[in-house]
Amino acid sequence: MIGLISATTAGASACARLAAAWPGRVRVYEGPVGPSAQRAFGECEQLVCFLATGATVRLLAPLLTDKASDPGVVCVDEAGRFAVSLVGGHGGGANALAQQVAEVLGAQAVVTTATDAVGVPGLDTLGMPLEGDVAGVSRAMLDGELVELIADFGWPLPALPPNVRRSHAAGGTHPADAPPHASAADLAADAGAAAWAPSTSATRLRLTDLATAQPAEREAVLRPPSLVVGVGASKGAPVDEVLALIEGTLADAGLSPRSVARLATVDAKAEEPGIVEAAGRLGVPLVTYSPEQLAAVPVPNPSDAPLTAVGTPSVAEAAALVEGAQLLVPKRKSAPEGRPAMATCAIARRAPRGRLAVVGLGPGARDLLTPRAKDELRRAAVLVGLDQYVDQIRDLLRPGTVVLESGLGAEEERARTAVAEARKGQAVALIGSGDAGVYAMASPALAEASDDIDVVGVPGVTAALAAGALLGAPLGHDHVSISLSDLHTPWEVIERRVRAAAEADLVVTFYNPRSRGRDWQLPKALTLLAEHRAPRTPVGVVRNASRVDESVRLTTLAALDPATVDMMTVVTVGNTATREIAGRMVTPRGYRWQQDPDAPALTGTEAGR
Repeated sequence: MIGLISATTAGASACARLAAAWPGRVRVYEGPVGPSAQRAFGECEQLVCFLATGATVRLLAPLLTDKASDPGVVCVDEAGRFAVSLVGGHGGGANALAQQVAEVLGAQAVVTTATDAVGVPGLDTLGMPLEGDVAGVSRAMLDGELVELIADFGWPLPALPPNVRRSHAAGGTHPADAPPHASAADLAADAGAAAWAPSTSATRLRLTDLATAQPAEREAVLRPPSLVVGVGASKGAPVDEVLALIEGTLADAGLSPRSVARLATVDAKAEEPGIVEAAGRLGVPLVTYSPEQLAAVPVPNPSDAPLTAVGTPSVAEAAALVEGAQLLVPKRKSAPEGRPAMATCAIARRAPRGRLAVVGLGPGARDLLTPRAKDELRRAAVLVGLDQYVDQIRDLLRPGTVVLESGLGAEEERARTAVAEARKGQAVALIGSGDAGVYAMASPALAEASDDIDVVGVPGVTAALAAGALLGAPLGHDHVSISLSDLHTPWEVIERRVRAAAEADLVVTFYNPRSRGRDWQLPKALTLLAEHRAPRTPVGVVRNASRVDESVRLTTLAALDPATVDMMTVVTVGNTATREIAGRMVTPRGYRWQQDPDAPALTGTEAGR
C-alpha cells in the first residue's frame, strides 16, 4: 500500500489524481501531517509526501531504522514539477515509485542514487541476499576500479560495467567445472578459505551458495537462490524435527541457508503441517509434484516405503532433482532420540534458468518505444539484434552489455544465438522492429527455444498501427496484414490469401510490398483486390512511419503507382466502405455508409460501443 500525505489544497488535488490513477494501491491520510506521516510510515510499504523535502526529513527522521525495512519515500513539490526519491531508493522501491508518480503527474523524476544515475545495477537490486562490504564494492564499481567477479557457477545477472571482470580459482576445482555428482562438501573443502581469489588485494564480488565462503576484506558475497531442498515426512512429523534436519544437513554440507530457493515434496504432503511450517520459518515457498512426476526421476536411493505410501520410490531426492538439478546431498533421515525418524531431506543445486525477452522496438520513434521494452533492454546482460535496430537503442543499454549484432538476412542465426545465450543462464534481449511477434523475431526464436529457458514477449507498436494512425482510421473494421515477400512463403499461398481477403472485403495492409528483386508482386496483389473493389477505393502509402524521413500519401486503388513503393513502405488498401474524409482515410465500424451515404452520424453512445 502507498500512503499519500499532503498539507495544502494543491497537494490534496495531486493526491486525488494518484488515487484515481491507482485504485486499490493507495491510502490517503488526512488531517495534521505529523500524525499522518507517523501512521503511514508504520502502515504502508511506500509513501508519497506532497511536502518540501526538508519538512519530510524532519517528520520521518525519528522513524527511520534500517534501509532494508523502511518504506520508500517520494516527495513532490507544491507545483507538482518534481518527484524526488528521498528514502529507500532500492530497498523501498522509491526510485521506481518516483518514476511512476512523475508519469501520472507530468512531473520530472529526481533520482540521486549513484548506481541509477550512471546506469549501473545496484547490488541490492539483484534480488539476492548480500553479505560483506557492499558499500565498498559498489563504490569500486562506480569509480571504475577493477572488481573481480568470482562465480561458483553460472547464474543470470544483468549487465555489469566493464571494470567488473570474471575470475576463476587460483588452484582447486572451480564449481562450474566440477563433475556433475561432486558433493557440496567436496567443493567446499576444495575451495578452502580463500581459494577463489587470484589477487589478494583486488575488490571482489563473489556469487556462491557455499556457507564456507565468508566475505573477506573488500569483498561482497551474493547468495543466489540456487538450492532446492526435497523433503519427505511421515504424517504428523513435528516441524522442529523437519527444520532441524534441513538446517543440520545444510550446515554439514557447508551450504548457506540464504541460498535455499524452495522446499519440494510430493502432492500428498502439500498440507503436511511440519513441512508447511518449516517452509514458512525458512521464508521460502513449498512446491509439490505428482507421484508420477517424481517416479520418473532417476535417484541414487529409491525405497519401497514411499512407493507404498505415496506412489513413488523417492520423495526427497526426486523432489530436489525433478527440474534437472545437480544432487549435492543424497537423502538423509532425521535422528530424533528414542523413536524412528519421521523426516527425510535431500539437497540439489538447480540449474540456472536463462531468460529470453523478445522485445518489439516499435516503428522507430523513441516515444513509441514502450516503458516495458526499455526496462527489458536495461535488464539484459546480452543483446541480440539487427545492426540498424541496435543503433536505435544502444544508448539505453547498461554499461557492460554484450551486444551481438548482425546484418539483414541473418534472422535465424540471431534467433539461435539468442536462445543459446539464454541457455547459458544469461538474461538476453532479442530485438526486432514493430512488434516482435509480427513478421519479426519471436517466431524463429520460439521455434528454437524449449522449456529449459524462460521466455517473455514484450509487445511493440506495429508498422500497420503506426501507419494507420498517420493515415487516419483505416483499420476501424475487420482487417488483415499480408506480407508480399515470397522468400519464406510460396507466391501461390500469398495469392490465395490476397484473393480471400479481397472476397471477404477486409481492409488489407501489405508488408514487404516491393523490393528491387521483387517488383511484380504488388501490382499483382492490387489487380486481385481490384476485382472486388472500386477504382476510387482509398489506399494509404506510408514510408518510414514515425521516423525523421517519414512520408504519408493518400491515393486510390486505380492511381497508386507501385514503383513509388519499397521495403520501408506499408500499403493499406481500404474495403468497400472506406472513405476519404477531410484528407484522412476512414473505415467505419459498421457498413451504414455503404448502405446509406446520407445516413446521420452515429450518436455519442453508439460511437462509443
